[in-house]
Amino acid sequence: MAYWLFKSEPETWSWEMQKQQGSKGAEWDGVRNYQARNNMRAMKLGDLGFFYHSVKEKSIVGIVEVCAEAHPDSTTDDPRWECVDVRAVQDMPKPVTLEEIKATPKLKDMVLVNNSRLSVQPVSEAEWKEICRMGGLDKAP
Repeated sequence: MAYWLFKSEPETWSWEMQKQQGSKGAEWDGVRNYQARNNMRAMKLGDLGFFYHSVKEKSIVGIVEVCAEAHPDSTTDDPRWECVDVRAVQDMPKPVTLEEIKATPKLKDMVLVNNSRLSVQPVSEAEWKEICRMGGLDKAP
């Protein structure tokens, strides 16, 4: 299993909106960055990701699961752009802020810290476990 981080502006697509999609999930559409698209192409069913509210909140607020592998993005006719579908798994009991992440030495090499503009990014297993711990999860999913 691999771990990821999905960034979204809450005014556009919030964690609450994601949860409302239920078990069918929703396309993670509209991504127009090749590196982010390639990250989605690498995803497999069952991979987990953090749901990150960007802009004002700048915090990890939930966990999603990849429920459909890369396929054409329905928001464009351009065949270069693909997306995955994700479904909400659980709330982060305590949102983990970017400020907290940056202040944690174990997370100094995290992509979020070093390339904060990338909207879909990998997360190492060690980073995943540390953020889950910081977010109040007794056991990382």
